[in-house]
Amino acid sequence: MRTAALLLTPLFVFAQTASDSPVDRNRERIIKAVRKEILTLPFYGPFDWLTFQLNGSAVTLNGATVRPTIKSSAENVVKKIEGVEKVENNIEVLPLGSLDDQIRARTWQAIMGHPAMLRYAIRGPNSPIHILVKNGNVTLEGFVGLEQDKIIANLQANGVPGVFSVKNNLRVDEKVAKEKKVRDKP
Repeated sequence: MRTAALLLTPLFVFAQTASDSPVDRNRERIIKAVRKEILTLPFYGPFDWLTFQLNGSAVTLNGATVRPTIKSSAENVVKKIEGVEKVENNIEVLPLGSLDDQIRARTWQAIMGHPAMLRYAIRGPNSPIHILVKNGNVTLEGFVGLEQDKIIANLQANGVPGVFSVKNNLRVDEKVAKEKKVRDKP
């Protein structure tokens, strides 16, 4: 039995498929349905990061959110997808706190305020960069088009007052560069 870890980014879905059998087509249908349902959750945005794994007919939800309703809503919509028999919900609800809320907003402003990063300034689920904050610790998730953009995001996040640490999980993907019309040289 194959297990696929899928990143929920509006730009890309990563999955392995060996053949075009009915089982694989059903698997692809479930993957697309789960992705669509999660990306269209109300209030899912750049301060949330959800992923899922599909193992047969079982879906495991992972990631983090600032809203408890996103955790429960994600589980509820995935349970209703035809072919899904079991849902394990491992989504972490980040602690509430005005300091973390301020750090989220300031980190977003610091990263997206940098001239090289303006192309990523999309609010909502289509944001290629997601910012998670837990007790002053920042985690950057998502995709950028160039290695230098990953470095800039890290530097900008580290410069935000109140941030204790930054874990940069941003991935560099040339498809993002093409989508955002990123060029190495001006």
